[in-house]
Amino acid sequence: MNTLCSFFTNPILTASTLLIELQSVFFQPIWKEYNYDDYFTYKVYVPSTYTGLSKVPLIVMLHGCQQDADDFATGTEMNKLAEEKGFIVLYPQMNYFANSNGCWNWFYEYNQFRGNGEPDIIKDMIDHITTKYAIDSTNIYLAGMSAGGFMANVMAIAYPDVFKAVGIHSAGSNAYAVDLITAGEVMLYGSLNPELDGDEAYKKMGPYARPVPIITFHGQSDTTVNPVNASTLIQQWIYTYKNFGINLHEKAAFYTSQDNGNHYSYIMSDYVDTENKTWMKKIMVEDMGHAWSGGNDNGSDTDSKGPNASKIMWDFFEAQKD
Repeated sequence: MNTLCSFFTNPILTASTLLIELQSVFFQPIWKEYNYDDYFTYKVYVPSTYTGLSKVPLIVMLHGCQQDADDFATGTEMNKLAEEKGFIVLYPQMNYFANSNGCWNWFYEYNQFRGNGEPDIIKDMIDHITTKYAIDSTNIYLAGMSAGGFMANVMAIAYPDVFKAVGIHSAGSNAYAVDLITAGEVMLYGSLNPELDGDEAYKKMGPYARPVPIITFHGQSDTTVNPVNASTLIQQWIYTYKNFGINLHEKAAFYTSQDNGNHYSYIMSDYVDTENKTWMKKIMVEDMGHAWSGGNDNGSDTDSKGPNASKIMWDFFEAQKD
């Protein structure tokens, strides 16, 4: 006799057991595309465990150049993690009419402020999802790769009140970038003045200012975005944090591959305050290029030999919960 039938004949069967059975029968994961307007679209993954009876976290994923939601979801395996952990994932998709390579235009000044341009579009997509699904608005997170990583930093500054924490992969501070030429300079050299960038970031936050927890990954052999960007990104946020009276120092640990080169070694640095609270993490992966660390090689710009960025980011995000 199946569980649903036995519920009516076996008084010992608990309501929670019935709910689990109902979930297996009626709830299936959802992978659906929505139109934002005539130009932009986004996709959403809703795990099979979602019932709408309780609020769940949301992770917003910003893809890199020449990627889309399907490719990014495959490479990062964030949907697989969402199924395991019970959160919803939103994938905004860049419009190729706005950028011929499908890159987020993080380097234009009009896209670097709250309520403007692409940041406003991404925020509208989040608003739509939070009205459609039972999202815990206190646990919304953001992660991005490459151009999506640069835009994630922009979003962290523009909407510090929206995102509990932010993950930035193979990217850095938007620094002084205002066009394609200066964007190229940032990608090559990183920020030339992280202290100024940090103070400017604080000013841009305005009345919504708060110290946003940041985690960043970068391959030491990245030839697309110079790995120095990870360091100048962290420095930018260290100076931003100073405006809140928070002084951070670095605690680093080196992790060596123990499986004959099947995985890369890496350095993980925690940035902690005087009470040893971790506010930021930086993971530098040896021998890895411009790729999502620990990703599925069926996606573009991934490298399965690195530490699992998706899982490590989620663990960092979860640690920020109140």
